[in-house]
Amino acid sequence: MKTLLSLCILLALSFSVAGQQNSASHFDGQSWWADVKFLADDALEGRDTGSEGLKKAQAYAVDQFKKAGLEPAGTDGFYQPVTFKQYQLDEDKSSLALLNGSSSKSLSFADDAFFSSRSTHESVKLTASLVFVGYGLKIPEKNLDELASLDLKGKIVVYLAGSPADIPTALASHYQTAGERWKSLHAAGVVGIVAIMNPASMDIPWSRISVNRNHPSMDLAGEEFDETPGLQVGVLFNPASAENLFAGSGHTFAEIAELGKDRKPLPHFPLAVSLKAEATVHTTKVESANLVGKLPGSDPTLKNEYVVLSAHIDHVGIGAPINGDKIYNGAMDDGSGSAAVMDIAASLKAHPETLKRSVLFLLVTAEEKGLLGSKYFAAHPTVPRKSIVADINMDMFLPIVPLKELKILGLDESDLGAEAARIAEGMGIKPIPDPEPLRNAFIRSDQYSFIKQGIPAVKVDVGFELGSPEQKIFKDWLTNRYHAPSDDVNQPVDLQSAATYEEFTRRLLVATANAASRPQWKPDSFFRRYAGG
Repeated sequence: MKTLLSLCILLALSFSVAGQQNSASHFDGQSWWADVKFLADDALEGRDTGSEGLKKAQAYAVDQFKKAGLEPAGTDGFYQPVTFKQYQLDEDKSSLALLNGSSSKSLSFADDAFFSSRSTHESVKLTASLVFVGYGLKIPEKNLDELASLDLKGKIVVYLAGSPADIPTALASHYQTAGERWKSLHAAGVVGIVAIMNPASMDIPWSRISVNRNHPSMDLAGEEFDETPGLQVGVLFNPASAENLFAGSGHTFAEIAELGKDRKPLPHFPLAVSLKAEATVHTTKVESANLVGKLPGSDPTLKNEYVVLSAHIDHVGIGAPINGDKIYNGAMDDGSGSAAVMDIAASLKAHPETLKRSVLFLLVTAEEKGLLGSKYFAAHPTVPRKSIVADINMDMFLPIVPLKELKILGLDESDLGAEAARIAEGMGIKPIPDPEPLRNAFIRSDQYSFIKQGIPAVKVDVGFELGSPEQKIFKDWLTNRYHAPSDDVNQPVDLQSAATYEEFTRRLLVATANAASRPQWKPDSFFRRYAGG
């Protein structure tokens, strides 16, 4: 009996030690938070692309890369210079109006609708008929064509942001990207687009969106990056004013919004009103850069392959004052991810691990302008493109609640997603897919630039269960802090959650660097088609 008791105690102790080893972390949240505080300091003025504040943030990051023992892997030391075109609407010389017969209704940029300079790149004077095209999607894989049998030549289409419920999340997200959506619209002869925000999936209230409506937008310089050739005008419409679009059509926006809330199929029909658009746009050139550091692998062969750990270091800069504050600090978006990239690099120097493959620590610019920095890097990487085996991207992972669930975007698409789930489960964390597919998070960060180059990628965030108190915390954060000055270092943050997230990410990075084979797309993944590119 004594021997059996001793054996039980020994087994219990061994399991306890194993559990402690499994839960042991290389992070405490403090060094991560110190980096966040530097990046989100008012002195950096929100780190807008090309700004002096962003340059200060980048110089700090390069210094951290050097301290971590990383090798420069840009085209100019740690830097990869990128050139952009910047577009600024002159609102005093621009206008929008709805025409119905001989009557004309002017639209307020503040309250009704405004030009999206991401879509309106040149000065234009245009009057065109409007056609409502539902979600405006053509998805061959699901035999969905919302443009079929509609006369769209020379027309401006109106669509509700979103997708039908029977379209898988990744597929729906892909076809809602500007480039993919425009392919089918352009082929149908469309000259402009009016997007109505879906009330069921708005992260930010219209009042906060419109107050910064005229912040300059950017695109990459060079024709190779023009994804919307022929698009003359793009407009974003306030759902609270959208009934004006449907007047006289036999339909109401209330009807459309109710269907869209549950992702039900939408009708398609001509509208009774036309849109008169006059825009004056000024174009200038802006220079910025991505940052690339390398931790060489140890295997004679596999060291020539690379795992990318990425985040974006830019934010939106200075904007319209909210509660007297005009600096949009971007502490969580994405000071959190940039700090994690630096902190994980530092941890691998302080606590080295054998890494067979090399690791690229990548901090990209101009994510807030439309994933532009990562788009440039993925198209023109500083290492051979086919040598990049995976991207692990961190963007606004939001450690604002205890870490019980990890939301894994790309969970079901590749071996990388499966490995992320395995590591999470091994740490006692529940891996979950995106619980809010209407938000299109899968296409809204830098992992998507790698995916479109055929490279398996994931983006992992602190998650929550639908209907939980945590869901309300996240919703309140998006409503009140996302792209607002209050995303600063004075907000509540769970440092233990951040530390656990960093430990998970480090483990995934190490596992991917040491795997016998590079991650593969799953046979049924839509994105597998890019792997041969």
